[in-house]
Amino acid sequence: MFITIITLLSCRSRDKKNDYIFHDAGNNIEKAERFALYKKDGWTEVRIINPWQGATDVSQVYYLVKRGSKLPAGLDPESVIFVPLKKIICMSTTHLAMISALGEQKSIVGVSGTNFIYSPELIQNVKKGLIADVGYEANLNKELILKIAPDLIMIYGIGSESAGYVGKIKELGTKIIINADYLETDPLSRAEWIKLFGALYCKETLADSIFNAEVAEYQKLKTYIEQNITTRPKVLLGLPFNDTWYISPGNSFISKLISDAGGEYLWMNTKSSVSMPYGIEGVYLKGMKADFWLNIGSVSSKNEISNVDQRLNDLPCFKKGNLFNNNNRINTNGANDFWESGSLYPHLLLKDIATILHPELFTDHALIYYRKIY
Repeated sequence: MFITIITLLSCRSRDKKNDYIFHDAGNNIEKAERFALYKKDGWTEVRIINPWQGATDVSQVYYLVKRGSKLPAGLDPESVIFVPLKKIICMSTTHLAMISALGEQKSIVGVSGTNFIYSPELIQNVKKGLIADVGYEANLNKELILKIAPDLIMIYGIGSESAGYVGKIKELGTKIIINADYLETDPLSRAEWIKLFGALYCKETLADSIFNAEVAEYQKLKTYIEQNITTRPKVLLGLPFNDTWYISPGNSFISKLISDAGGEYLWMNTKSSVSMPYGIEGVYLKGMKADFWLNIGSVSSKNEISNVDQRLNDLPCFKKGNLFNNNNRINTNGANDFWESGSLYPHLLLKDIATILHPELFTDHALIYYRKIY
């Protein structure tokens, strides 16, 4: 399944026949690097590019054909998905916010791990029996999936080993698309994945409008921050696990957010396609320079940090109380909206982080996704 080599072609101007704005030989995607949309005469080609960590030269191609239309000649029927979708199963809650933003939440009939859903409306749909929990990877409920008979299962790949469970889904005769939004390294690139859902629901205009509004808000905030800051506080991220501290690289989504928010991530000069494992001692020494500590695992109190390692109490940012975690919007099941709607609204993430690092810039802003840890 993972054999097509992606070739991105050079730019060209507006194609008047299809009345569609083209660049990269028809690709309507501006910022995202992990997918492309090519509008054809009566159908759309979707390419998902390097859809798991460490993948290189991997492209998966799907063809979106309007429901009720004649299948265009030359298309592989196994790669054809008829749109608009009527029923979808999502293997990640990050997909739910984008579907809901398009007003298509009723099409969500299955989720992997319904306890991880934050949206109150979708939780109600679970209680009503409108959304089923289909399990996950090795524990997929195949009989339930067959009974639901979705038009599509939206999955995500964490490595080439996911091919096994992808194969199990395909054996059911169900169409799949691998969503690689979590691998995008730019906040706006991740938000642009709403265009994929726009194509799947034949709501391209609405998806473009939502994304364009997000770009405008984000850029406005970024410019305001750049023009009004005089310092860049240093930022530490994460929390050790089993004596290993997994560090986000400098080319990551969160590193970009910190930079745009007027901060300096301690590992901003690193580059990697995966999280980087460090020993606690090395991170501790570098963390002595941090002014703020963000995204601190799942902790909700300083005591929980101390219980991990007492040495962390000596970090200056800990002593000053400059601790903020991205779990302000969390429900009784432990579902965190940072991972659900945060991807679609990066300007809100940006404003939260900028308010933490430079509170004088946004005196009236109440934190949405972040909260101070005491």
